[in-house]
Amino acid sequence: MKTSRNVLVAGASSGIGEAIALAFAAQGDTVTATGATEAEVNAALDRHGPSVRFVQLDVREGPAVTQLVSEIGDLDVLVNCAGIIRRGQEHEPEVFQQVLDINLVGTLRLCAAARQGLARQGGCIINTASMLSFFGGGLVPAYSASKGGIAQLTKSLAIAYAEQGIRVNAIAPGWIATPLTQALQDDPERSAPILARTPMRRWGTPDDLVGPVMFLASPQAKFVTGVVLPVDGGYLIA
Repeated sequence: MKTSRNVLVAGASSGIGEAIALAFAAQGDTVTATGATEAEVNAALDRHGPSVRFVQLDVREGPAVTQLVSEIGDLDVLVNCAGIIRRGQEHEPEVFQQVLDINLVGTLRLCAAARQGLARQGGCIINTASMLSFFGGGLVPAYSASKGGIAQLTKSLAIAYAEQGIRVNAIAPGWIATPLTQALQDDPERSAPILARTPMRRWGTPDDLVGPVMFLASPQAKFVTGVVLPVDGGYLIA
């Protein structure tokens, strides 16, 4: 009986994706994790050694996405965490397009490339949404649009892929202490309102996302699909 799963975590050279990739590896799964640049991949390898296979992948490059998924073979779990944010620049159409191409279209590229391999395994997809899937962001219209799109993409693919036995869900992280939010963490005037609104009164950590992802990827969630699960310390309800 097969116990080790084949897992691909995109955008896993730091932050949330890194924590998720390490968690799958720790329970004995075979994990391929991607970073956007060779420098990111090398830094991750220096930190973690051979427990996870770290590879470079730009999710904007369709042929590279297809090639990597083909090399991996059939998949049990695909986790999409690749994403960027460009605060204060996203009203520029070129920047807006870049952010959507990575955050939203990049997610679709991986889902489409992995679909048949996931179907053969009865696998699942877990995307990364955001609090900005629910709210607007005046400084980050592209990021907000991409994450709103992730929520709708997740629901749409859950319907489209169900007949092949593939479940598609998403996590919606709250304010998590990662390199992506470092500027906010370092600015007391911006951090204080975030903490004041969060009922649990702290920044989340990447490890806070691990349990929800493991649940969504497990047999315990075998009748769960199309869900966008907030993991936010209560921020969304406050």
